[in-house]
Amino acid sequence: MENKQYIRSFYDLKVYQSTYEASVIVITTIIPKIPIEERFDLTQQLRRSAKAVPRLIVEAYSKRHQKRGFQALIDDAMQESNETIVSLSHVKDIYKTEVDLCLKLIDLYDKASRQLYNLALAWTNFKERRKSTTDNEYRYVSETATETGEGKNQS
Repeated sequence: MENKQYIRSFYDLKVYQSTYEASVIVITTIIPKIPIEERFDLTQQLRRSAKAVPRLIVEAYSKRHQKRGFQALIDDAMQESNETIVSLSHVKDIYKTEVDLCLKLIDLYDKASRQLYNLALAWTNFKERRKSTTDNEYRYVSETATETGEGKNQS
């Protein structure tokens, strides 16, 4: 039997957990080793994008009841994740800094981007199934009420 895990908060989302942990590693281990001449370019960009991914996931979770708001924030999180991949690739290829760690983080952010895409699809499908179930239940109740005369105006 499948062991289902319920999502009670954004903390339960694996994609949040992994990107939060990755952002801490990027900020504490990778960024301090980037050359000083990159302080106002690559360093700031990497710091911003790494921190943005888990923040956008949290914001999207908060707006999960709004399809457009949720989808836009998930798209933004994927964009920031992909941006982080490019920045980590620059650190690895240009400055040869923490090459193995950068490769692991690049893989993690790539996986996160795919998870975010799948999360958006799953949430949309869940909302559509839930809506159609609710619509069918409403139709059944309305038809039953009409057949029994409960839905008619009786004077």
